[in-house]
Amino acid sequence: MTVSRSDVRPIRTEAEVVAARQAVRSWAVEMKFSLIDQTKLVTAASELARNALNYGGGGQMRMEILERSPRQGLRLTFEDQGPGIADVEQALRDGFTTGSGMGLGLGGSRRLVDEFEIHSAPGEGTRVTVVKWR
Repeated sequence: MTVSRSDVRPIRTEAEVVAARQAVRSWAVEMKFSLIDQTKLVTAASELARNALNYGGGGQMRMEILERSPRQGLRLTFEDQGPGIADVEQALRDGFTTGSGMGLGLGGSRRLVDEFEIHSAPGEGTRVTVVKWR
């Protein structure tokens, strides 16, 4: 598997969350994902970027186009240096929230993509990586 293209976007403000979401949509369209898969990717990116901003104090999103013949994939990695997640399994359960949201962010994002990986620990920040293949 090779990475044929990559870009890094900051996530420090609400406007940068919007810009990250727009960049994901642009790449997904360019890669000829179906409209449904574009929507899934953009929704997951929006949730994960918002989490990095709201809970991690901001961070960054890396976008990478993966080539694994004959398939192409879009990998998104969200990183922050926030307080981390004490109980990742609990955080992935629907309905769990530490804020005012509905608690669908992490678990919902996991269901929207083909691959989902999270690394987090208290005091170490959080890194979430998702991949959607076409």
